[in-house]
Amino acid sequence: MLSLPPQDPVHWLAALAINGLLIALAQRLPLLTPAGWVHAGVLGTLLWGSLGWRGWLAVVAYLALGSLVTRLGFRRKRDLGLAEARGGRRGPENVWGSALVGTVLALLACRASAATLPLLLAGFAASFAAKLGDTFGSEIGKRWGRHTVLITSLRPVPAGTEGAISLEGTIASLGGSALMTLVMVALCVIRGWPLAALVSGVGLVATLAESVVGASLQRQWRWLSNEVVNGLQTLLAALLAMALVHWLPPAAG
Repeated sequence: MLSLPPQDPVHWLAALAINGLLIALAQRLPLLTPAGWVHAGVLGTLLWGSLGWRGWLAVVAYLALGSLVTRLGFRRKRDLGLAEARGGRRGPENVWGSALVGTVLALLACRASAATLPLLLAGFAASFAAKLGDTFGSEIGKRWGRHTVLITSLRPVPAGTEGAISLEGTIASLGGSALMTLVMVALCVIRGWPLAALVSGVGLVATLAESVVGASLQRQWRWLSNEVVNGLQTLLAALLAMALVHWLPPAAG
């Protein structure tokens, strides 16, 4: 299980200094907008301060994997009008839409009891598994999905339609969720294959639920932006994981 760092001012100042230096070195990479890098520095400081380098590295891996899959077939997606804006660079709204739930859980975890900590870490892992699963499904589905249908009616719709799914995209969603879960296991954020299977599964479930919201409520309520829906998706994944972890064998949780 993840060993939490000491919660003292020196550790948090070190977290701020390390992330400030890393952001200064990395901001030329075509991953985030200038404002996005600033917010990523805040996010990184909070994660390093609360969970240490392992929790921080898990989210860096999420960012790297998400950016990588966004660029797969990017030219073709751009020609079809389906590519992410700003050349795939993420802004502050994308940073927090993806990571706000996980960050709150990380901040709670650093003050949690030994009994509560595994529960919060399961939710943390599930929130990012769901988001990477969503990114994989969306980006691969838009480019390589052969038959795209609306999840609520199974009516054929153009690729990129809110709430649209395809077989290829759904398989990619499961793959992305599983990949993020493996990163969490490798970094000792979570432990045990039953818990890993649970986190991967709820990641896919939350991704499909996000498509349902996109196909129905998001079309009616304009305040439901993609970033808000992303936040709801990660929240659902975290809540599902934390609710179901009690059903796993004690050694896995």
